[in-house]
Amino acid sequence: MSELITKVREISTKQITETVRSLCMKAACDLPEDVEKLIEEGLQQEESQFGKYSLEKILKNVKLSREEDAPMCQDTGMTVILVEVGQDVHIVGGSLVDAINEGVRQGYEDGYLRKSVVADPVLNRKNTGDNTPAVIHTEVVPGDQLRIQVLPKGAGSENMGAVKMCKPSEGLDGVVDFIVNSITQAGGNPCPPVIVGVGIGGTMDKCTLLAKKALARHAGEPHPNPEYAELEKKLLEKINKLGIGPQGFGGKVTALAVHIETYPTHIAMMPVCVTLNCHAARHTEAYL
Repeated sequence: MSELITKVREISTKQITETVRSLCMKAACDLPEDVEKLIEEGLQQEESQFGKYSLEKILKNVKLSREEDAPMCQDTGMTVILVEVGQDVHIVGGSLVDAINEGVRQGYEDGYLRKSVVADPVLNRKNTGDNTPAVIHTEVVPGDQLRIQVLPKGAGSENMGAVKMCKPSEGLDGVVDFIVNSITQAGGNPCPPVIVGVGIGGTMDKCTLLAKKALARHAGEPHPNPEYAELEKKLLEKINKLGIGPQGFGGKVTALAVHIETYPTHIAMMPVCVTLNCHAARHTEAYL
């Protein structure tokens, strides 16, 4: 018993709160370099003059936001947090969920970030005043670390998400058509160029979580399975032929990347979810 206890690593809720606070402020003001690089590459590829102009302004905003430590978008989002809890971790000092929400509260207060969460979705849409509660997804994994990923999710892009319970008989063509049609219907609403997160498999709820996890990937990083990596490439080409372009004003660069995540599913199902990040594809993480 004593041997087992010595292998357990303690992480305090205070440390978790401080980390989440910092990540919330960083995510809002400092676009990750992986996303910025894709926007710069998009500028070189774009042929539309107005598209080029839009991308130049986006890149200027990214740099000013970083230099001035100011939010790159007025919609600083509902805070989506993905947490991987090592099975050899013992969280001490209180509740993990409470610690995370306290970190969000502090981050949005101290960072002067817009609070956008309402207490009830239908009957009492009163602002909670501190951007809590966050949307928290936890997963137990091997090891003695805690991984925290913060994705502020603005409503403009989130509203353009879509789920379809495809029939297995629709096959790959049906999946591709649904994904591309979802981008067509979204048009300029999600502030393109976008990053497209796709979840395929599991159940309806599982595929939506997979799509969110896809957005947390390093931007432009191909799927480890070569066949899915090729599908991501094919989808990106199809989407960028739609002509929606930067900010919806026309052009070649509608999407910066397509990320797919999959999970086994039932023989009678093939659920597919599409979720989008606008060009301000904010995501950051830390390990404790």
